[in-house]
Amino acid sequence: MAYNTCLTRPLVSRCVRTATSYDVIHHLDLTARCCYSGSSTSPSKDKNNKNKRERVVILGSGWAGYAFARTLDPKKFERVVISPRSYFVFTPLLASTSVGTLEFRTILEPVRRLPEVGFYQGWADDIDFNQKTIRVEANAIGDVGKTAPVLPAATSMTAASSSPKTSPSSAKGDIFNVSYDKLVVACGAYSQTFGIEGVRDHAHFLRDIGDARRIRLRILSLFEQCSYPRSVNGSGLSDEGKRTLLHFAIVGGGPTGIEFAAELNDLIYEDLARIYPDLLQFVRITVYDVAPKVLPMFDQALAKYAMDTFARAGIDVRTEHHLERLRLADGELGARNGALRIKIKEYGDEEVGAGLVVWSTGLMQNPLIEKLAGREFAVASEEGGGGHAAVVDHLAKDAKTGGLVTDAYLQARTSSSSSINNGGVLKDVFVIGDCAVVEGSSPPLPKTAQVASQQAIHLAKRLNKGDITKKPFSFHNWGTLTYLGSWKAIHQSSADELKGWVAWIVWRGAYLTKSMSVRNKILVPVYWVMSWLFGRGISRF
Repeated sequence: MAYNTCLTRPLVSRCVRTATSYDVIHHLDLTARCCYSGSSTSPSKDKNNKNKRERVVILGSGWAGYAFARTLDPKKFERVVISPRSYFVFTPLLASTSVGTLEFRTILEPVRRLPEVGFYQGWADDIDFNQKTIRVEANAIGDVGKTAPVLPAATSMTAASSSPKTSPSSAKGDIFNVSYDKLVVACGAYSQTFGIEGVRDHAHFLRDIGDARRIRLRILSLFEQCSYPRSVNGSGLSDEGKRTLLHFAIVGGGPTGIEFAAELNDLIYEDLARIYPDLLQFVRITVYDVAPKVLPMFDQALAKYAMDTFARAGIDVRTEHHLERLRLADGELGARNGALRIKIKEYGDEEVGAGLVVWSTGLMQNPLIEKLAGREFAVASEEGGGGHAAVVDHLAKDAKTGGLVTDAYLQARTSSSSSINNGGVLKDVFVIGDCAVVEGSSPPLPKTAQVASQQAIHLAKRLNKGDITKKPFSFHNWGTLTYLGSWKAIHQSSADELKGWVAWIVWRGAYLTKSMSVRNKILVPVYWVMSWLFGRGISRF
C-alpha cells in the first residue's frame, strides 16, 4: 500500500482499550488505582500538586493514535490508550503479508511495549465532555483479528473504533468509565461499501492483520481445491469451475488495490506456478474501478506506466465499471467452494464469477464520530455583564466528509445555534487522523498515513513544550509510492518522479525506514531476503 494512502488507517486506527489482568467489574468507575505503572484513574485536578501528571487518553492505536502515544513525553503526561486491538499495524506492508512475502508479526507493534503506557482493550462507547469521562466496553474476549473493518447492516456496535464488532456473539462486554484531563480522538475510519448488496458478507477487506490472514488462507485454499483430481464417482470441479474459482477480483484502483494485485501476481507466478503448473491456464486477476483511470493521485504518465506494466503481467484493469451486487454462486460451486457472482452495471444481467473479491474503495466515518457530532453539551460562556450562562454546544462536523472539524492547532471545533461562543474550541479535546478535518486546509488534507502520523507528532511535540497555539499544523507531502510487481514501482513527489526498478528501491527503503521499532527494521529485510531465496510462505495454518 502506498505510504501516502494506506497509512490511514487505518487504518486502521481504532479506538482501543485493553482490559487489564484483573477482573473488570460491570459499570466500574475507575476512580481507584489502576494496575498499570504509576497511574491513577481520576484526572489530576489538584493544581497545587506539581508532581501530578495530566492524564492524556488516546482513542485509537492506528497511525495517529500510536504515533501520538509514542511521541508524548511520559515524564510530563500519563498516557492511556483505548482501542479494540492491542497493536499498531504498519499498513503499507499489509499486502505483502497477505501473500506470504512477510510474516504477520513483522508489521505489528504491541501497544503495551510502549514504556509507561496504560492500555485498555475495548470500544469507546460514549464521551461525557462535561465530566471528562469516557464510557468503554471491554473487548479482551474473542478473536479481534477476525473482525472486518466494515459497518454492519444492523448495528449492535460500540462506536469508537475503526472496525465494528462482527463476532458471532453479540453479548456486550463489561462497561466501565475512564476519566481524562486531555482527550485525543484518533479512532480512524471504516471501509466504504456504498451500501452495495453482499459486499459486507462476501468481500474481503485489507485494513487489518486479520484481513491479510484470511486472504492468504483463501488464496491457498482455492488453489488446493482446484488441484484435486476427479472423485471416484465422477464429481469434481470442471474447467469452467476452476476458471471461476481462480478469478481474483480487486475492487478499487487506488494504491491498496493496485499493490495487492501486484503482490498476488508475484505470489502466483513466482511461487505457486511451480507447485500448480496445470492451473495457470485458469488464473485471472482483474482490477475494477469506477474512475476513468487508476491511481488518481499520480500524474497521467505514471498512471499509464502502471497500466502498461499490469497489461504486460496479464493483470486486467477495467475502469469505469460499477459493481451493483455481490452474491454466492448458485449450486455446489457457491455452497461448497465459496464461488461468488459479481453483477456489474455495464454488463447488464450477465454476472462475473470469482473465487476471491478484495474490496478497497475508500473510507467512511467511524460511527463514534457521528455520535459525538450530534452530542450536545453545556459550556460556560461570558455574557454581556461578565456573568456566566450555560450555552448548548456540539462538536462541529464537516458537511462533506462527516469528520470532526478542528482548528489549525488540531483542537476540536464547536458550533452552536446561539451567537454566544459560536465557533469556539472544546478545551482539552483534540482530533487527529482520518476522523479530523483541519479548518482552512485547501485543498482538504487526504486521509493518509502521512497526514495522520504528522498530525500526531506535531500535537505531541506541542503538548510536550506546553505551547499548543504557538505553531499551527502544516502538512509536508513526502511523496506517493506504489508497488507494481516484479521489482517495479512508481514514485511521485514535488521533487521528482521515478518509475521501474529505481522506484522499487525507493519504495523498499522508504517503508523500511518508516517501520516503527528497531525489531521490525531488522525483521522486515530478513524476511525479504528469505522470501527471495526460499520462496514465500505457502502453508495454511
